[in-house]
Amino acid sequence: MRDYNPLRVAHAHSHGSETSAEGRITIALGLTLAGMLASVVGGALSHSLALLSDAGHMLADAGALALALMAQRVASRPRTDLRTYGSRRAGTLAAFVNAILLGVASVWVVIEAAERWQKPPEIHGRFMLAVAVLGLAINLVAAWVLSRGLTHNENTRAALAHVVSDAAGSIAAIVAALLVLAWGWQRADPLLSVVLAVMIFWSAWKLVTQTLDVLMEGTPRGLDSGALERTIRETPGVSGFHDLHAWTISEGFDVVTVHVVLDGKSHGTEVSEEVCRRVRDAHGISHVTVQAEPPRPSVHFQPLSTITRRQD
Repeated sequence: MRDYNPLRVAHAHSHGSETSAEGRITIALGLTLAGMLASVVGGALSHSLALLSDAGHMLADAGALALALMAQRVASRPRTDLRTYGSRRAGTLAAFVNAILLGVASVWVVIEAAERWQKPPEIHGRFMLAVAVLGLAINLVAAWVLSRGLTHNENTRAALAHVVSDAAGSIAAIVAALLVLAWGWQRADPLLSVVLAVMIFWSAWKLVTQTLDVLMEGTPRGLDSGALERTIRETPGVSGFHDLHAWTISEGFDVVTVHVVLDGKSHGTEVSEEVCRRVRDAHGISHVTVQAEPPRPSVHFQPLSTITRRQD
């Protein structure tokens, strides 16, 4: 029979193996740089803001993808004495920076579009259309490369968001080129650029809020805190709990820690293991740490009639 130790800590977790995305991000980076160069040359020769803004966007994306590639390598490093969780947050941090870059790029497009609206330059529609179609093809190939694989994390999804927004930029440039060719409407170029900027900013805002929740150690998305509390409270052998915390270390790695007070009728280790199992089955969180505490002694109050009064 095992020795009874109510203070024993139960610790259940399953890290799982992560598929490296370095190769996919590297290919996407090369394609993005190629598309950026094509948009720079095409925008300069055709006087198209849509192409130039798309080139600026791709430049920001190229830097973001390079940062994502670096973060992917850092995140795969093993744990150390100074970083017991390893460098898992590197990917989240890179995704946060990527989102900021997207927001800055969208603001620049709006400012430039306002100037172009007042004084629209002459657009060479055919050349603009050819370059935009080429850029769309490059972006679609990069998106296909990033979407491959069985697993994805915040970093690869952030990179994919950049590439998809680049594809949207190419589509906007194609539409603007067609409007210029069909009706000679030069202001279609800055107008479509603003539409693109709004799309980019919305994607950036969503990515900022998601990554900021992780960096600020907020409750994991989709986790009902009330339901988690009921799961722990209804576990046999638990009379109460305190210091319940739930947060996300990195994408797909949620953590729960809690101190449970035993009812004095069950083994501390068994209760801790049951809490871990119930949290895993009910909420899908495998990394659970439970600190079992012995029953708290009842507080007995001495009747007032037995208290010796101080003699004055």
